[in-house]
Amino acid sequence: MPAAITCVSGFLPEDKLTNFDLEKMVDTTDEWIRTRTGIQERRILKDPNKATSDMGAEAVKSLCAKSGLAPEDIDIVICATVTPDMLFPSTANLIAHKAGATKAWGFDLSAACSGFLFALTTGAQFVENGSAKNVVVVGADKMSSIIDYTDRTTCVLFGDGAAAVLLQQDEGDCGVVDSQLYSDGSGGDFLCMKAGGSLRPASHETVDAKQHFIFQDGQPVFKAAVTNMADVSYEVMERNNLTADDVAWLVPHQANLRIIDATQRRTGLPHEKVMINIQKYGNTTAATIPLCLHDWESQLKRGDNLILAAFGGGFTWGSVYLKWAYDGSKFA
Repeated sequence: MPAAITCVSGFLPEDKLTNFDLEKMVDTTDEWIRTRTGIQERRILKDPNKATSDMGAEAVKSLCAKSGLAPEDIDIVICATVTPDMLFPSTANLIAHKAGATKAWGFDLSAACSGFLFALTTGAQFVENGSAKNVVVVGADKMSSIIDYTDRTTCVLFGDGAAAVLLQQDEGDCGVVDSQLYSDGSGGDFLCMKAGGSLRPASHETVDAKQHFIFQDGQPVFKAAVTNMADVSYEVMERNNLTADDVAWLVPHQANLRIIDATQRRTGLPHEKVMINIQKYGNTTAATIPLCLHDWESQLKRGDNLILAAFGGGFTWGSVYLKWAYDGSKFA
């Protein structure tokens, strides 16, 4: 039986960082940011004692309260993130502990902005083969922890947030129907954090060189994202004989409005069928797609065909054909 999303929940920090705030911090303008990215504001987890696991745990607690699932009945927690609390233990372990999922095992999955799709596809397989009943997939990132707020090319793009979905078997045909995922390590140097791993452990030199912040070579990343995210979405639709009329929603990773527009055009979907909340949250990396599902949940109906699409550092990219399993209005 297919693995279906049966509940979704999100968590966003209260503090907002607007374009007008950024105007005071770096040489940029609200108009420049809006016209090139579509972003107006983003959320920031300002508490220095809070991390990615805290946001993820709040999303999971909310998920359990909403679905009626006892935390101890969660079998597996998979956390997609590039901003783990620390290299080890895994953020998934910390989320499980903080959310009361005392019987769950878990692990982190690192695929940058494609992380949620990679984790969703991975988690679905445990449910499909019957080895787990309740799998929670979390997309969470505290991007503000790796942003250089003097670098105007990156600091305008990212925000903090988390969201979680519950995967369970569906009695019918709803759930993860198909997926196509890709990775290409030759693009690794274009979007990365240069230090902090085993190649360049933390030192005075790496800190002074600001190598513990996100690095992005904008043009090659944009070019690859526009092409690959659009192409893989079309590939999944074509393989499943889906036309634009058959698809209820396109759920794209929220990196840049121009990349979203390119994917929309390639799939042939009208603008009103595209989930876009980038203006409110910016790029929350692994959290963007599940946060879209959370924001649009009340409009989703059982049987709706959704095309999820993402592109991220690695390079990584992919698309998932998801048949929605419940009427979201029941949680309204």
